Amino acid sequence: MASRSELATRRVELSNRYLKPRAVRPASTARGVHHAAHISSDVERTVKFYDGLLGFPLIEMFENRDYEGSTHFFFDIGNGNALAYFDLPGLDLDPYREVLGGHHHLAISMTRPEWEAAKGRLDEAGVEYAHVDGSSLYFRGPDGERLELISDPLGHMYGNDLG
Repeated sequence: MASRSELATRRVELSNRYLKPRAVRPASTARGVHHAAHISSDVERTVKFYDGLLGFPLIEMFENRDYEGSTHFFFDIGNGNALAYFDLPGLDLDPYREVLGGHHHLAISMTRPEWEAAKGRLDEAGVEYAHVDGSSLYFRGPDGERLELISDPLGHMYGNDLG
């Protein structure tokens, strides 16, 4: 494995090669995240967690067109973005784990007052989390998926403008 210094040098090289200043950077071809889809082992438990505990309203539920008997359901995570889940009954799926190319965590921005309220609900529910930099809470969802609630506004992270 490369040393920390070698990794830092490589990061600088890549930034210099690909990161363009805002004034010359082309606009994105995307409009935003339509939905991020995950797998649920228990629809009701997932609804109680996201709609009930985190305050992300359930906005739709229907049969998954790709798998008969499967439920496809969506939660509003603000600004027209959705978090989606499928259950896949009858499939013997392994528990969540991180793999190369797979999901590491989903960071969801909240206003500071909503973030504080969510932190209180996590505490009340006994959900373990890591509190980082005063603005991020990292924890696991009902199926082990890694989540982050961040009080930084969209387009910012830890005081840095991402735009």
